[in-house]
Amino acid sequence: MDRHSTLLLKTLARWGGVGLALIVLAAAVEPKPRAQRSTPVAILVNPATRVSNLSLAELREIMLGNRQFWPDHQPIVLLLRAPVAPERTAVLHIIYQMSEAEFRQYWIAKIFRDETATAPKVVYSASMASELVVAIPGSIAFLEADEVQPGPKVLTIDGKKPGEKGYPLQ
Repeated sequence: MDRHSTLLLKTLARWGGVGLALIVLAAAVEPKPRAQRSTPVAILVNPATRVSNLSLAELREIMLGNRQFWPDHQPIVLLLRAPVAPERTAVLHIIYQMSEAEFRQYWIAKIFRDETATAPKVVYSASMASELVVAIPGSIAFLEADEVQPGPKVLTIDGKKPGEKGYPLQ
């Protein structure tokens, strides 16, 4: 980590931005993008979530923190894979349309502007993501489709399931 990143972490921690400091620290290593994905990315939600399908635009609004509640008024809890996860690169490219650095800056600015109360929670393994989605009401996460375990609900995106022709998160 360079001198600027270390100084930023210390400043955020001193201001009480421990959550932001963790985002910056977790994102210090930017993964190299994949040229072609062989495994689609599945969007997982808590099984009690009443939503089964989202458009890609609706998913983007949720992931950007612009939509913070499900239709039944349940708060959305965003769980993101750590920067070293290959599916995170795909999600940043397809959904966020940002680089890792732009993503970090986006969430830091969103929190400092008081547009959201909390940053996305970082999860470090596929099994942790699956377990947390099942345990936390209103949560949403993403995994490579071949790593999905029984328990969470897998959403269709634009009416397509992971692996189907036309699924947008390939």
